[in-house]
Amino acid sequence: MPGLFEKVLIANRGEIARRVIRTCRRLGIKTVAVYSEADKDSPHVTDADESVAIGPAAAKESYLNVDAILAALRATKASAVHPGYGFLSEKSGFARAVAAEGVTFIGPSPDTLDAFGDKMKARGVALSAGTRPVPGTDEPIAIETPEGVAHAKRVAAEVGTPSSSRRSAAAAASGCRS
Repeated sequence: MPGLFEKVLIANRGEIARRVIRTCRRLGIKTVAVYSEADKDSPHVTDADESVAIGPAAAKESYLNVDAILAALRATKASAVHPGYGFLSEKSGFARAVAAEGVTFIGPSPDTLDAFGDKMKARGVALSAGTRPVPGTDEPIAIETPEGVAHAKRVAAEVGTPSSSRRSAAAAASGCRS
């Protein structure tokens, strides 16, 4: 796919970044690695065509620092950003900020991230598309009250076991309880 992107900034680290770098290399696309102080000698940094320091070791101050990543994007003139997994990959605000720079976000649209960042909204989208989601409830259950706990137990009895509950805004498997 020559001409797809000239240069991709990978807003992640480790093996995830290395996989994106290898794929870009196979496609003839230049890569930019970002890194924290702790990761300056990491393989993803040396594998990339370019690399930019984005902050201290703490992820909150580096890999989750949107301003630092956007500064690296501007400095390297990358034409796309691949978020990898975790960190900012599910943050619609990051996808919007990348788009505001006139750069392609390689991932779901901000609106899709918004819809699927809330499990109840995601369930509604799935139902409206005619799919059959896993058995459960279409309404959130407040388990902070005895009534909510009783309701959750009724839903679990209807759904069957094993059953699990989770925060509606939890990412990936975080917040999952059996």
